[in-house]
Order: sequence, then structure tokens, then C-alpha cells
Amino acid sequence: MTKANILDRAIGWIAPTVGVKRLRSRMAIEAARSYEAAGKGRHRDPWYSRGSSADAEISKAGPALRDNMRDLTRNSPYAANAIHNLVTHAVGSGIVPRAKDARVNKLFAEWAKKCDADGHLDFYGIQALAVRGMLEAGDGLVRRRRRRVEDGLAAPLQLQVLESDHIDTTKNGAYGGLDVLEGIGRDALGRPSEYWLYRQHPGSPRGFLQESVAVPISDLAHCFEKSRTQLRGTPWGVSAITHIRDLAEYEAAEGLRKKLEACVVGVVTGGEIGDGVSGVALDEGESAGVYNSDGEIVERFEPGAFYHARGGRDIKFTQPAASGGYDAYKVAKLHDIAAGFRVPYSLLSGNLSKVNYSSGKLGLETYKRTIEELQWKIIIPMLLEPIWDWFCEAAFMAGKIKQRYVPVDWSPPRFPSADEAKDIAARVAAMRSGLLNPLTAIAETGYTPDEVIAGYVEWNRLLDKHKLIFDSDPRKMSQAGQTQQEPSENEVVDDDE
Repeated sequence: MTKANILDRAIGWIAPTVGVKRLRSRMAIEAARSYEAAGKGRHRDPWYSRGSSADAEISKAGPALRDNMRDLTRNSPYAANAIHNLVTHAVGSGIVPRAKDARVNKLFAEWAKKCDADGHLDFYGIQALAVRGMLEAGDGLVRRRRRRVEDGLAAPLQLQVLESDHIDTTKNGAYGGLDVLEGIGRDALGRPSEYWLYRQHPGSPRGFLQESVAVPISDLAHCFEKSRTQLRGTPWGVSAITHIRDLAEYEAAEGLRKKLEACVVGVVTGGEIGDGVSGVALDEGESAGVYNSDGEIVERFEPGAFYHARGGRDIKFTQPAASGGYDAYKVAKLHDIAAGFRVPYSLLSGNLSKVNYSSGKLGLETYKRTIEELQWKIIIPMLLEPIWDWFCEAAFMAGKIKQRYVPVDWSPPRFPSADEAKDIAARVAAMRSGLLNPLTAIAETGYTPDEVIAGYVEWNRLLDKHKLIFDSDPRKMSQAGQTQQEPSENEVVDDDE
């Protein structure tokens, strides 16, 4: 609030009117300099905002947000489709690791088939399940399970995907010399060092009477969207939860209204006491109305039926009034939901009626940036890198590889294209100009370069065995369809030279 200074008070003592105008002008100037969004007054609705930390907000609202989002993904087709689209585009067939050592890649490919501690998924299925848990509940959690060498695995290691409910949020305070907040212990530098986890899901029939145990952070991979300095995350589409709920309630009301609009019935009315013309006569002392055979007032009508009112002598038909605006409201709500999930409207709703080539391509390009950020800032560093380190450590301790740490590159699946022919031509040009590594381009398809090369070798061997020539064989045919000249024996260069 603006306060009067010495000069203001002096002017006000000599000329009160001038002093008041001067003070008003100063107040108007200061108000113009402030943030309008932070202003409060009697002409504004109350805006209740707090300066709580991210951990304090998530601690209070996290369980409800998680349960609400799970309920929506079970019952709302739009929430389920949004989560499915995000998982499909972020993980797809899998984010493939590629080391420089081909033997390490072969060992990993063998281990990836049997790496699930539950025995259901492979490594890429575990990726999708953990990422889905992060998007739906806020946290993706994978625990390392060490195995014996005698177990027959390619590396003595397996992975177990846990839901975020396993974290014991009742653990708060000092435990074992560590400061524990919401089940996550932190060291003297404030870094997470251990998680207190239930052995079973607390929502299972046998999970409500159990003690949690401390699991070191070295045995856990925890991925979540870190929008502030926080220890846990929130569901991906948290800002769309109320909009989905509102749309579901609106559609339920709209469905009921449509039924009422279709409820056309005929009622025989208009009789008087003792008059039995064209209807049911009234008895003495009985009021006019619509009754059933048991003498009860009829309060619910079925479409297409005729009802006889006692004392009726005329026929009246109901005239339900139709109302519009349904499509406009639903489209507006779906746009809000799509924005909350950061998914294009066309992918969320499946409605492509108003999408042309330019708008579709622009929407996919923007969505591609969102997916790349999710992959390279969350999934790869927080989930996949720790798992790769566990694999290397287990393989090294078992004597399967020669070094404890093996550098690795990750290749996410290639993003779908709006124009496959043009995009492939652009990628070929990028590879020929050196802007794109062919190994990376191959890995984006979901296969390793070794698998692709082995497939070419086998395919070419079969073609030569049966003496077949296809246009797709660059050894025999050029891209223009001309026969290629096979090199003579003198022109063949030995690999050892």
C-alpha cells in the first residue's frame, strides 16, 4: 500500500485536495507497475494459492491424484487412449541399447529375453510397463534382483517392476541416521540414498499388515517428471483430470436427455367425475390423474406407450424439446484434455475430419519434441542407464565380459511419419551427407545393426543359391533398374589389404 511521505503530508496540510490527488496518482502508478495476475481485490474471485514445496504438495495430493488417474484410465476411453499413445510413441518396440562391442550386444540380447523377475515380459516390455506406471501414477519404479550364476541366465540379474504404492509414505523422520521423507531417505547432501518399500502391494489382500524394508538406491531405478525440486512425480495428465471427469458427467447427462427427447407417449385426458367417455371414469372422491392397474400414480413413462388417465376424454402427446451444442462443447473439452496430456487432439480423439497434411504434420512435429524430451530427459537417464550399469556389473562379476563399465548409445524407435516416402528420402540424404549415422537409423527401427546385417547375408545367400535377381538387390541392379556390372576377380579388394 502506498504511504504518504513528508512532502505529501506537507502538501496535504496546506492544500488537502491537492494532497489527495497527488497520493491517488502515486497509487495508480504503483498499481500499473505490479503484476496484474498477483493482484487481489473485491472485484476478483478469491484465488487460493500457497507457497508450499513440491514435496509438501505431492505428499498431500499424490495418493488421490494417482487413484483418480488410474480410475480414469480404466473407465474413460480418452484417458486410456492418451496414456496408450504416450507409451506407444515414447517406447514403442523398445529403446535399444548399442555398445561398441558386438559380443556385449549379443549377450544383452540373450539376457533381455529372460530379464523379467515375474517371467512375463522381456526388457522392452519392462520399459513399457515402467513408463506406463510413471505416466499413470507419477512414478516408474524398477528394482534390481540379483541372481546366482547357477540360475542359467545370460547375466545373473533380473528386473522387477514395482508400482509406486510400494513406497511406504508413513516413514517420516530419522531412520538409521538418515532423514526420511515420505519413505525416501536422504544423505547429508540431500540426495536420495534409500527407499522404504513394502514387500507386497499394500492394496493386495495380504498387503495391509506388513512392514517396509529399506532398499538402497543402488538397487532401484526411479523415473518421474521432475518439474520442481522434488523426490516423486505426479501423473502425466494431472491438469486434465477434472476436465475428463466433467466431460464424462456431461455425456452421462446428455445421454439421459436424449432418452427423454425420444420419450414420446400419449395420455388420454380431460374427463370429469362420473363421465366415462373415451376413458376411465373417476370414482367419487378420486382426483384425476394417470394410474396403473394397482391404483398407483404413474410417474415414469416408456416411449411409444399410451396411458389412460382416469376421467380421460382426449388424447395429448408429449412434445420433447431437442437442444443442440453437444458437439461444440465436447470438442472444446477434448482440446482441454489433449492439452493437459500434451497429446495432439487428433490422436486423443481419433477425429481426423479437420486435419489436413500441413496441420497433421505440424502437430506431429510438435508432439515429436515432447516425446523426445520424455525419452532423453527422463526415460533414458533415470531408468535405462541404471539398468545398463546393473547388467554390465552382473556380466562382469560372472566373467561374461572383460570390463565393468561398457559405454552405450541408446536408439529410441523412429517417430511415425506423415509422409513416409519424403521422410525416407530425407533420411537417405542425411546419411549420405554424414549428418545421420546409419547405425542409429537402423536401431531406430527396433533392430540392432548386427541383426540387420545378418539378415542381409542370409537373404543374399538364398538369392545366389536359387539364382534369383530382384530389383531390390543392389549387387545386381541399380536404383534406375539397370543391370550392375559384377566386379572381376582382379577388381576384388581383399579385406586384409
